[in-house]
Amino acid sequence: MAKNYDELATRVVELVGGKNNIFDLTHCVTRLRFNLKDRGLAEMEEIKKLSGVLGAQWSGDQLQVIIGQAVADVYDAVCKKTGFAKQSAVDENLDAGGSKGPGGVKGVVNAIFDGISGSLAPVIPALIGCGMLKVILIFLDMLHVPADNATYQLLSFAGDAGFYFLPILIGAFAAKKFGANMTLGMVIGGLMIYPSFVAGVGAGTAYNFLGIPVYGASYTSTVFPIILACAVMAPIEKFIAKHSPEILRSVLEPLLTIIIMIPVTLCAVGPVGSFLGQYLSAGVLWLYNAIGFVGVALLAAVMPFVVMTGMHGAFVPYLMQMLTAEPYMEPIFFPALVISNINQGIAALAVAVKTKDKEVKSTGLSVGVTAVIAGVTEPAMYGINMKYRTPMYGAMIGSAVGGCVAGLLKAAIHAFAGASSVIALPLFASAEQPSNLLFMTLAVAVGAVVTFVATWVLYKDEKK
Repeated sequence: MAKNYDELATRVVELVGGKNNIFDLTHCVTRLRFNLKDRGLAEMEEIKKLSGVLGAQWSGDQLQVIIGQAVADVYDAVCKKTGFAKQSAVDENLDAGGSKGPGGVKGVVNAIFDGISGSLAPVIPALIGCGMLKVILIFLDMLHVPADNATYQLLSFAGDAGFYFLPILIGAFAAKKFGANMTLGMVIGGLMIYPSFVAGVGAGTAYNFLGIPVYGASYTSTVFPIILACAVMAPIEKFIAKHSPEILRSVLEPLLTIIIMIPVTLCAVGPVGSFLGQYLSAGVLWLYNAIGFVGVALLAAVMPFVVMTGMHGAFVPYLMQMLTAEPYMEPIFFPALVISNINQGIAALAVAVKTKDKEVKSTGLSVGVTAVIAGVTEPAMYGINMKYRTPMYGAMIGSAVGGCVAGLLKAAIHAFAGASSVIALPLFASAEQPSNLLFMTLAVAVGAVVTFVATWVLYKDEKK
């Protein structure tokens, strides 16, 4: 297998214009991601024809070569060929397609999403772990475990910690993303949720900084305010560092940065970020109440194409806002994503069951299970569903029906999921709405059955 990966790596490097044309290289769970100096040198059609490549596409200025489950091995082989240092895999669910080239990020939209995803991606493991703890607590509540039980309380403390202290966690990585000192980002995050400040705001205390009024907002569990604060802090810190005497820089740089950022954060960018988060949640909920199940059904049906273009990453700030602050649940995007991902796998499995072609059967079984269990859909989409077209139609039909059921029953996810697949179903459990998990399970089951039947009817076995 290693020899095959070496051969594939060699051809991929050649077809992207050679190693001297590669500016940056990383990977996610299914794709090699190239930032090229001259994108015109990439031979897209030839790349798509390579054995072991499921597809290739541009997302912003980034060339994405879709490999599937063997991507880490292929990435290692490419790094050996090019001499690039290995990087950690990026989170595919967060990536919005923004990228950096020799001249920096091109386009304001790409820059915004690149900044947001870079700030949030490292925090996701903590949110997943804390979210799962909250799910465990929900089931303990259903079993009537008393809230004053010592073990229950400690689990509750740990589950709340990741969300309550979110501005500190994000502050570190947002500062790093924008080129500021990570510890200063954490300090600004800590300022925003300092217990006395939070208590004072709750009691209606009118704070001010040198006469400048401070907006009375609570920043616990918020996302946007600290990202905006760190984006503003970075150039301020760099300016201070540049103009400070060398002998005093180690003192003046952190001191003046913090002093300046107190009013900037609490009087300006913090309130802006707070309003942004509140109105984003309110706007989405208004849309959900206005179009209801139709919106969930349509989004579930077209979700494969949203994923293909990388635009699913644009929903990440919205998801974080909905799940880490009021209303602490998300009823549109994630239900649609889970239903769509599972049905991509179901369609591939239907092909595997119906076909008499041993190679197609083997591929369908492998990629189908991967999509249903792990939520990694590219192998199923490019290896089976898009390749034979009718399975994609079957998956879209089933996803629309499943999304319709989820929307009608108002199924919503209540914690951030690590995988948008059957693994995410426990996160639909809710103590306030005990039937929510049952409703989402029903929506998934109905969508899967319709997908399987529709694919079975539409797909015609052909010798390739």
